[in-house]
Amino acid sequence: MATPLLPSKAVLATPETTKKADLLFGGIGFTLVIAMLGFGLAQLPGLNRIGQLGCSILLAVLYRQFVGYPEALRPGIRFASQQLLRLAIVLFGLKLNLDVVFQQGLPLLARDAATIAFSIAATLLIGKWLKADFSLSLLLGIGTGVCGAAAIAAVSPILKTKEDDTAIGAGLVALVGTLFSVGYTLLRPLLPMSELQYGVWSGVSLHEIAHVVLAAEPAGPDALAVALLAKLGRVFLLVPLSFLLMYGMKRASRKSSLYPNAAKPAAGHGPQPRAAVPFPWFLLGFISASVIGTYALGTWIPVKDAALNGISTVTGFLLAMAMVGLGLNVNLRELRSKALRPLLAMLITSVLLSAGTWLSLTL
Repeated sequence: MATPLLPSKAVLATPETTKKADLLFGGIGFTLVIAMLGFGLAQLPGLNRIGQLGCSILLAVLYRQFVGYPEALRPGIRFASQQLLRLAIVLFGLKLNLDVVFQQGLPLLARDAATIAFSIAATLLIGKWLKADFSLSLLLGIGTGVCGAAAIAAVSPILKTKEDDTAIGAGLVALVGTLFSVGYTLLRPLLPMSELQYGVWSGVSLHEIAHVVLAAEPAGPDALAVALLAKLGRVFLLVPLSFLLMYGMKRASRKSSLYPNAAKPAAGHGPQPRAAVPFPWFLLGFISASVIGTYALGTWIPVKDAALNGISTVTGFLLAMAMVGLGLNVNLRELRSKALRPLLAMLITSVLLSAGTWLSLTL
């Protein structure tokens, strides 16, 4: 009598694995629902200036404060805040036209590099003076200098920052950037600047791409074009900045392992194993996506504008879902005192950056 064949372990679906899958997809679906609500809120007058990311973070933070963290859905929420975030950063690279940056934006890259260096250094120095939290100040400095919430999300895995720091940093930079972009539009008629000067000012000094568009669009298409060009240079510089941060983290890890007490080696102890600094593979995906978007899409790979717009929409939702996952980790009762001083440091830095950039363009 033939022995019946038993299914292999690979095809067995136990109640436990089924439950895990349900929790995973349930958590992902939960972040999608909040992201869709954030998208809807971002269409309303006034809230459209905050954008989908800001609205999604706000909803997630409010949900956590009034309802609590949905513990049963944690696996899917963590997947959204980590894996979907990396995928969104990769897809974000399709928006970066390397030809435009290299051929027409090289003169602006020096300004962009100065913006990033100044923003990080000033935020950390002012934060130190205010005795602000270092980790959150660093994130806010990077968000101010590079490209807002997207930059904060990109460097957080490298810096190994807490998810609540990442979420609060992304939310704060979105809020402050919105206030500044609205302020730019109000100041534009009062300032002695040409349209191109105003476009450069917006692109070099404002926080996120959406903020640049919001501020520069009223000045006309030429101002908007040069503003986006300046902003794309800052996005491009996110890549070398990330590798510099990774190098710095490795050095700090090596020093802390060799000197556990930070001052000298512990007596009678040899070097300790170093904590590994994860390589940001998703940044290679970001670079690859930029190359594909610049040299392949529309030439070697035929693609319609509607498809590109669809990819951009999907990228926005993925990033919003990731922000929801991060926002759910924010406990305002614990972070209220922690966030105020880094926020003040970022505000001072943003004012100095705007004023300094304006003076360099007009004097």
